This record gives sequence, structure tokens and C-alpha cells, in this order.
Amino acid sequence: MRSFVRNLSRGLALGGMLVSVPTTEAAEGGLSFYIEGQAVPLGGIVPPPGLYFDSTTYFYNGKIGGNRQTQLGGNVVANVNVNLVADFATALWVTPVEILGGELAFAFVMPFGEPAVRAGVLLNGPLVNQVLGRPVGVSVADATLNPGDPIVSASLGWHSGNWHWKLAGVLSIPAGGYEPGQLSNVALNRTIGDVSAAATYLDPALGIELSTAAGFTFNGKNPATQYTTGTEFHVDVSASKYLSKEVSVGVIASHYEQITGDSGPGARLGPFKGRATAVGGTISVTGEAGKIPITARLKVLREVEVENRFQGTIGFLEVSFPLWVAPPKAAPEPKPLIAKF
Repeated sequence: MRSFVRNLSRGLALGGMLVSVPTTEAAEGGLSFYIEGQAVPLGGIVPPPGLYFDSTTYFYNGKIGGNRQTQLGGNVVANVNVNLVADFATALWVTPVEILGGELAFAFVMPFGEPAVRAGVLLNGPLVNQVLGRPVGVSVADATLNPGDPIVSASLGWHSGNWHWKLAGVLSIPAGGYEPGQLSNVALNRTIGDVSAAATYLDPALGIELSTAAGFTFNGKNPATQYTTGTEFHVDVSASKYLSKEVSVGVIASHYEQITGDSGPGARLGPFKGRATAVGGTISVTGEAGKIPITARLKVLREVEVENRFQGTIGFLEVSFPLWVAPPKAAPEPKPLIAKF
């Protein structure tokens, strides 16, 4: 069993570590740190000690219509469409250190991307008040390629038979290329902490994987807009079937809910508490380049129930591979038997 999980996790090295990608959600600017479906499948598995790399390309296409309003970069806008493409480069170090029997791991994520945003109606904000600002009621558009906020995380993972579970903490540092007053930003420009727990049941004999991951996101204030986003809850579940050791297919369901309202002088739309449910599927393929196992995973989810948020389609294309994996610990040699006479 351990050998199967070791080989599997080399290719799927970063699965549940990527809890860091922003998308069009509720909260300020309709932007939340959490993305539905990002933590599963294999959310409870921490790979063997070593260094790993992952590149996740994230796609989102959504809209908020019906004259509903949201805030972007401090601007109050309505009838908004967004088309976001971003990449998240992640380095994961699983250390040989064990704490309470769990494997200690650290990750660093650097996002960058280009959200293309078009608002049908500009109602208020910096784009109105600039020297060459637009009049109220016009449509506005923005698309800027910029870096997001860097992210660090730490996790502890345990294994027992077919069961694997993990605790993780993530910190987003407001040091990205945030442009105050603009519609298009990957960076959120606020300190964000996320804590989560995940568990995975993986049966190699049946080729079945079941995972769940849940957590809370705590948001600091955006100093550029004086907007404080409320606390958010998120949960993901998945079920997958391995058609072979190289190919798996599965289903994913996710729920997001803002449990406290937005606040601060910049929260012009009030608490603006949001929630959303998304469902979708995933397929993964593992192969080798030389002797390096590489896993590619595609995930697509559709938001089906939404309040105070954009509604759209979410996509992930993940490519993961190990840079170096520590050799397995050698089994202790048996002590010689000493006969007594």
C-alpha cells in the first residue's frame, strides 16, 4: 500500500497544497482567496520527503448580470463579465522532519495572470473621479497582466493503512502588483490566512479515492480601498476511480459561504455576504519523461447556485513532477539470535 501511495504521490505531488488561487467570488471586488474544487482529489495526501514543482493554469469565465452590482478596485459597477487566465507556480518541500508523527511540508506559490474585465455600467469610484475619468453610467473595460500576491504554506500529513489526513495553514502576503482603482487585478492587496483539514481514503486494490477538505479564510483590510472582507468557509469533496495506475477519472463538488459580512469605509454595498455551490469532474494522466513521473490533471466545475457573486465556469490544468525525492528509509537489520546454553 505505502509503495502505491509513494509512486502515486510523486506524480500528484501538490494536490491539496494549492489553496491559494484568487477568483471572482463574493468579498471585495468579487475576489476571494479560495477557489471551489482546488483542494481535491487526494487532498489528504502529503508526498514522500523531497522537492516538487507544480504549474497550475487557472481559467475562469463568469458574469454578474441583471443590473446587480459589485465592487472592483474601489469602483462600484454593474453587469460585469470577467475572463481570467492565470498561472500559479508552486514549489513544495516535504521535509524529513516529523511532528507528532506527521510529515512536515512547506510550499511557496507565485501567481501571475491577466483578468479581462468588462463592466456594463460604471456607478462610482476612482474611474469616475480621475482627472480624465469616465462619466457615471458608461461601460468600462480593463485587462492587465500583473503578478499576484506571493503565498507561503505549511502542512502536517499522516498515514494509516488506506487513510491519509492533513492539516494546513496558508498565508497570502500583500506584495503583488496591485493597481488601485483599476478593474483588472490578480493581487488582492490584503493579508489573508487560511486554515484547513483534509482526509483521503485511497484503496489501491479497488482503485478508489475519496477525499474531503474544509477550512476557513480570514481576511485583513485592503489599505488602498479601506475594505475589510469577512470570514469565509469552504468545503470540497471528490470521488475518483483509477482505470489504471496511470489514468483516473472522478467527480468533484464544492461549497463556499461567507459567514461574516464585509465592513469598513470602502464597503459601499454593505455586508455583501456571498455563497456558491459548484459541481464538476476531473481526469488525470501520469507518464514519464526519462525517469521523472509527470502528472497532468484537468478539472472543470460549473457554479450552479450563487448569491452575491459572479456565476461561471472554473477550469484547472495542473502539471506536477518531483525535482528530487529522498530514498526510502532502509529497514533496520535484524539483530542476530544468540543461543543460550
